[in-house]
Amino acid sequence: MLPRVALNLTDGEQIIFQGHPSWRAILGFYLKGLVIAIILGVIAKLVGSTSDVFIVVIVVLAVTVAVGFLKRWATTYTITSRRLNIKRGIISREIQETRLERVQDVNYSQSVYQRIMQIGDVDFNTAASGGDYDFIFYGVGNPEDVVQRVDRATGANAAGSHGLGEPQSPGI
Repeated sequence: MLPRVALNLTDGEQIIFQGHPSWRAILGFYLKGLVIAIILGVIAKLVGSTSDVFIVVIVVLAVTVAVGFLKRWATTYTITSRRLNIKRGIISREIQETRLERVQDVNYSQSVYQRIMQIGDVDFNTAASGGDYDFIFYGVGNPEDVVQRVDRATGANAAGSHGLGEPQSPGI
């Protein structure tokens, strides 16, 4: 488990969800690195010695694992009782943030691969959605749980929150 990222919380604000893309989300990246390592190993064997093959494969695999880990570690998704936050980067930083009350819809999608891996992408449609303001948590484990947490935080499941679904008395 990667450590929680510090977030300047306001009075009464609580963290509902905080996480990184699942390690399963970057397996495809690791598989591509393995294929590249094998291809470069074959090329090294054709032009060099067996020891060159071993060195090339080990270096490519080490770089792939390091880059994959850093990509995952450098992305943090946070949902608090008041806002959504996406932080990306280590040296340079990109931060996306919006107030939770601006969230209009929360959807998640899973490709066949993602369903097998039990990951998915959670898409938050906000009042400012469009182009650069899309909030998407890519590759999160158990995306349905993230959606349910946001629903609870926004009161989306509360009957009558918008005048609809008001409970009826049994006699009417």
